[in-house]
Amino acid sequence: MRCGIYSLAGLVQNGLHLDPLSGDIFVFIGKRANQVRLLQWDGDGYSLYTKRLETGTFERPKGEKLLISSRELMLVLQGVRLTSVRLRKRYKRVVSC
Repeated sequence: MRCGIYSLAGLVQNGLHLDPLSGDIFVFIGKRANQVRLLQWDGDGYSLYTKRLETGTFERPKGEKLLISSRELMLVLQGVRLTSVRLRKRYKRVVSC
């Protein structure tokens, strides 16, 4: 977790082949999983949020999953296990092309 803003933006662009200027939030979890960094372009510059836990770890999404929802991100940051979460049924609008 020694990378700064521009190194993380380079990892997004060269490693993930995504646009770091898209406005999406990119999540980086440290090797020991006790530190997380969130990188986002907010229109006129990068924002970097860092959180280090004194005890405990952050949960990494299982498998090859690269994209998570904002709800899942909030659960990860709050220390909730994603495997034990059961969401109640909600209306979801289907958009046709």
